[in-house]
Amino acid sequence: MKNWNELRIALASDHAGYNLKLEVIKHLESKGVTLHDFGCFSTESCDYPDFAHPMAAAVEQGEYDYGITICSTGNGICMTANKHQGIRAALCWDVRIAQLARQHNNANVLGLPANFISQDLALQMVDTFFTTDFEGGRHERRVNKIPLQ
Repeated sequence: MKNWNELRIALASDHAGYNLKLEVIKHLESKGVTLHDFGCFSTESCDYPDFAHPMAAAVEQGEYDYGITICSTGNGICMTANKHQGIRAALCWDVRIAQLARQHNNANVLGLPANFISQDLALQMVDTFFTTDFEGGRHERRVNKIPLQ
């Protein structure tokens, strides 16, 4: 794992995930992480693909190491991000799932369901996700088969 101050993380949310995203940003900024918020920028109703696609493209192109997506259920925004070949967005709802998403699936985007988790749990998952390394080994073979060939 890189040091916190070496991480580059891109974020995207919709209106339902906006307030949680602000808390995640504060948490990561306190650790010295380089962040870019692709939107949205208020609680006004909006369409998550408008923000998820640019965020996912930036991670896919190596401009950022990882991404975080946040919407009400986490589903739609993760589905959108996962349309990009180089993205492995994992919808996480507890700390163990966040850990295994990194260890076994080499997830590069953490998906958070804002309406179904507490802020405290979200921040615990953020910490776990970004401090857990991919195990490789037998998992690498499987992860390599995820993109369409």
